[in-house]
Formats: sequence, C-alpha cells, structure tokens
Amino acid sequence: MRTRIWDNIWLRQLAVAVGYAVSYTLLREISFSHWVLFAGLRLCALMLMPYRYWPALLVGELLPLGYISFDCMEQYGWMWSAVMVVPPIGLAMPIVRFCREQHRLFPSRSITSMNVFLLCALLVSFVWTFADTTALVLATAQSPYDYRAAAGRYFLGSYTGILTVVPLVLAVREKLMGMAMRQLLASMSENRLVLETVSLLLPALALLVWLASGVAGDASQAARMAMFLPVAWLALRHGWHGAAIGGTAASIAVILTMPVMHDHETVQAQAFIAFTSTTMLMLGARIAVLHQRERQERTDSRLALAMAQRNVYLGELQLRQTSYALEQMSGAIQASYTQLLGRLRCLLPGTDERTYYRQAAVAQHQIYRLADSLYPLSWRDRGLPAALREGSIPRALDEGGIVYWCDIQGEIDQLSTSVHMALYRLASEAIALACAKRNVSKVRVRLRGGQSGGRRWAVLCVDSDVDYERLARVRWDDIQSALGGSGMGLGALKDRAGIFEGKVHARAHGTGSRISLILFDPELV
Repeated sequence: MRTRIWDNIWLRQLAVAVGYAVSYTLLREISFSHWVLFAGLRLCALMLMPYRYWPALLVGELLPLGYISFDCMEQYGWMWSAVMVVPPIGLAMPIVRFCREQHRLFPSRSITSMNVFLLCALLVSFVWTFADTTALVLATAQSPYDYRAAAGRYFLGSYTGILTVVPLVLAVREKLMGMAMRQLLASMSENRLVLETVSLLLPALALLVWLASGVAGDASQAARMAMFLPVAWLALRHGWHGAAIGGTAASIAVILTMPVMHDHETVQAQAFIAFTSTTMLMLGARIAVLHQRERQERTDSRLALAMAQRNVYLGELQLRQTSYALEQMSGAIQASYTQLLGRLRCLLPGTDERTYYRQAAVAQHQIYRLADSLYPLSWRDRGLPAALREGSIPRALDEGGIVYWCDIQGEIDQLSTSVHMALYRLASEAIALACAKRNVSKVRVRLRGGQSGGRRWAVLCVDSDVDYERLARVRWDDIQSALGGSGMGLGALKDRAGIFEGKVHARAHGTGSRISLILFDPELV
C-alpha cells in the first residue's frame, strides 16, 4: 500500500527544521538586545514540540546562526564565531526536559503549571544571557564596553521576549484543547476575555501609547509605567489567561513608545512590565485555580440538587402508588363488608345492621381521606390548581370551620411536574404550620408563576388571620389529621424549598402571619 508523503518521518523532520529556521530569521529581524522575541519562539518550540522533533529544532537554529557566524567572523574573530555557532536552544533543552518530565509543566493535557513555566523561563534566560555575554567578551573588534549593563539587557531581552510570546501561546493552546475550529470561532464571539480585550484593553493601551509618545518628561515615563494597570485588571478578572494577553499587549505597547534603540527609560519600563507580568501570571494562576474550584463547587451543587429533585419525584410516585393501593383496598373492604352483612342479615336486628353499615361508610371515608392526603385525586385528574382549590386541603379546612380562599395567576401550567408536586406539599406544610398554634380562622393562598432569565419560577404566599368569633367554632382535631404536614416547622419548609433553589420568608402582621416562598424550575425555557 502506498503511503502518504507526510507519513515520511524525514520529510516531517525537514519541515520542522525549515519552518523553525524561517520563523527564527523573521523574528530576529524585529528583535534587539532588550526585546528578544525569538527567545519566546525557542521556548515555545521546546515546550510544545514532541521530543522526537528536538534534533530538527537544533538543526533549524543552527542554519541561520551558522550563516551569521561565518558572515561576521572577520569582524568579531573566530572565538566569537565559535561561540555564536552553538545553538542556544540546545543549552535550554535539559532545563525544559526537566520541567516537562513527570507532568510538572503540564499536569494534564489542558492545564499549565504557571509556576513551573516561570521557573523555566528564568533558568533559560540566565543560560542564554551567559552565552550571549560570553560571546560579547570574546569578540575582538569592540570598544570599551559595560559588560554588566550588556548582560542586564540580554537577560531582560530574553525574559521579556519569553513573556511576550509564550504565555499567550499557552493560553491559546488550552483553549484549543478538545475544541474544533468552528467551536473556537463561535466561542470567541461570546468570550468575555476577548470582548474586554478588544473593547477595553486595546483602547486603553492605545491611549497610553499616544500619551507616552506625545508627552515629554516624567509624564511620558508615567504613561509607560501605567501600562501595567490593564494587565492587573485582566489578571484579576480572568486569571493567568488575562495576564498573558495583557502582558503581550503591554510589552508591545512599551516598545512602540521607544524613541531610540537603547533608550534608558524604555528599558526601565520594560523591566517594570516584566516584573508586573510575572507577578500577575503567578497571581492569575492562583485566581484561575479558585475560579475552577468555584465552578466545580457550582457543578457539584447542581448535581446534588438534581439528585435531590429526582429523589423527591420518586417519593411522590411512591405516594401515588400507595394512594392507588388504598383506594383499591377501600373498595375491596366495602365490597367484603357488604357481602358479609348480606349473609348475616337474617341474624342481625335492623338497628345493628344500620350501625354496621354506618361504621363501614365511616371507615371507607377515612381510607379515602388518607389516600387523598397522600396524593389528591383532584391533582391526579385536573392538576395543581384543582388540588389547591378543591382538594383535600380546602375540604378539610371547610369541614373544620376555617375560611379558605385560593388565587392562582400566571404561567403555572408551564412549570414541570416536580415543581407542581413541591408547590402542593409546600402549601400543605405552610397551612399546617399556620394552623399549628390553633389561632387561625381564615387562610388565603396565592400562587403566581412567570419566567425571567430563561428560567420559570413560582411564588407561593400563605396568609392566615384570626376572627375570634369564628375561632371558637373551629374543630381542630378534624383539621390537623387531614392537612398532612410533617410537623417539623419552618425548617421543613426551607429544606423542601431549597431543593428547588427556593427561599422562604415568614413574618407576623397584626392578628395573623404570612409565609411566602419562591421556587425555580430546574428545566430551562
């Protein structure tokens, strides 16, 4: 079977070497001693490329360096040329290998350890600074030179170049992991980091660049130093991803304000931005961990709520099955009782027969009320509004002598079945709680439904009041047994409402009290 061209390992190695050499040459054209962008390219390549392509990277850097070394040998001497031909990327390979081993740099495919990256950046910057300074010392054609200042510029250039390129690439890498290009483009249009970068970061830096370029003296330097503010703001908002984007933009903005190549104030501003970017990357990494922990806690909370809601729904289904069984048993008991009395009719006086029939009717009615309190028949047949207006609760209050009134408005029918069940149980619990002190003669239930922010909600309000003339005629024993409350008080209301992300408020007013609560439908609109 014929193999594809790209399957050839040597062709891939050649492509990596040529691609790296071209990229290195292009970035070298826009770099200088205190802003070495190709240092960021080196570290990116070592961090992200598989180990099998490292020899190709070594060859790719050796090609342009060999040309520069040979071309400038007569000017700087063979010793400088011998040092310059050594690829700095090879000096950094042991350090990067150490940082990548055992998942130190990338604990997982989509996570970057920012502390390990910063350590790696500092170490390779020191190594490359030593190599560049050694080459400068060995150069033959040179005037008296301040080697300490040169070493400082070399270190700042390498470290700033790394901070300008690598964090941004690592942030993009994390976003690309497990995401198709179409999904990435769609998410970028709604990503808050992208929107804030375009609408706030870039305009702010453009204004500061204009001020630093057009204003002389201390104000110009202050404008350069102020470029760290957008970096800090994005880091606090979006973690180290924000610091990476802000640091890259701020570093480029500082260079745009540079009046001459070795401007001392520009170098100072670069050093300040590098220090700020380092601090913000470390702080941003910690903020990112806290954000991830918060998102995980929200996810765990939603899963726990969903599990609790499913358990409530299963509990209601069991109550419905129990209610059905009680109804069937009630009919069977009535039929058996009637058949038994029919067989014994000749042996019983008429008075006893009527008494037994009355007792059978009372027993059947009690079983019916029990079944209806477990799962109301009106709810089963005509829904929640009918259960609250005509179910076991209104009948029990009316038979006991308490005035009951129910008002329902809004999109109640749009709520899910589990919320309907919760509303009925909460209404029953709230009415039982209002009647617990036996100082109630009027009960008013109001139910409202609606939606906002893509979620449906329901508000239940139970008002109780007392008329002492009517209170004396209330039959409490008949009411308490029919309401079906748990008897656990306000805590039971709050626990049941909390399953649907609801809140409960209770307060007394005048001669009565009010219990109000809100529930949210777990199903999105």
